[in-house]
Amino acid sequence: MEKSRRMPRIGNRVAPEIEQKVLDYSLQFPTHGQTRVANELKKAGIQISAGGIRSIWQRHDLTVRSQRLKRLEKWAAENTEVLTESQVQALEAAKEEKESYGEVESPHPGFLLAQDTCYVGTIKGIGRIYQQTAIDTHSNVGFAKVYREKTALTAADLLNDKVLPFFDGHSIRVHRVLTDNGPELCGRQDSHPYELFLHLNEIEHTRTRVRRPQTNGAVERLHQTIQDEYYQVAFRKKLYHTIEEIQADLYAFMEQYNTERTNQGRYCQGRTPLQAFMDGLNLYQRHVYEGLETDEAA
Repeated sequence: MEKSRRMPRIGNRVAPEIEQKVLDYSLQFPTHGQTRVANELKKAGIQISAGGIRSIWQRHDLTVRSQRLKRLEKWAAENTEVLTESQVQALEAAKEEKESYGEVESPHPGFLLAQDTCYVGTIKGIGRIYQQTAIDTHSNVGFAKVYREKTALTAADLLNDKVLPFFDGHSIRVHRVLTDNGPELCGRQDSHPYELFLHLNEIEHTRTRVRRPQTNGAVERLHQTIQDEYYQVAFRKKLYHTIEEIQADLYAFMEQYNTERTNQGRYCQGRTPLQAFMDGLNLYQRHVYEGLETDEAA
């Protein structure tokens, strides 16, 4: 006798209107967890469990908070409606969290510069050598200069001597700089040479999370590139007698890095840093000048 086959059991699914309520709430409060969402909806007379919330999120790829925040970012970019205070707070918090972990948005050259200090080593006949390093986080165009000491003055000198002249030569302003909390990079704005330099040049200063220097990822990677491809090779091939000799060869390496070495970064995508920088000039024009005109018209 042929056995009857049981039909596969289809799991319970919430009504479409309740699912939409969950999606609407998650757009309004993307940082709330599934239990909080269930409790808040219950107060509004909508009965759904935390597990039900999670099932809806899974169907719409919203299980992780970052996914819900990306949905809000996408919605905000596509709609002209005014964001609520909770949505604005969520987006600002997400931006700060990304930056603190090294995940930075950099839509055009000059939007964000990352800077850091590294210890190169003690060279016989020369002494201790420190390097100031900076990188444009959009194009990955890099700058590096060696010094005998690690101070706020040397940090400001790199910007004054190398970075700002380069950007000025392309009529681009550096809007913001990201650093760690090192004493040469942080202090009172009215007395700390580096902070004062940033203030006088109208450059905003953002700091990474305390005790997490690795969160300044772009400049850390440039440090490693210079260490692996320049210092480890140069110090084996040549005996340096002055810091000026080291600097001359470092300048030559940075020229090669910026103009010849392809980069796989998020915005470079196989181009050299200088190519990415030049290709990004129109993005700067669109974001800065067109955005300024829009603000003034409003």
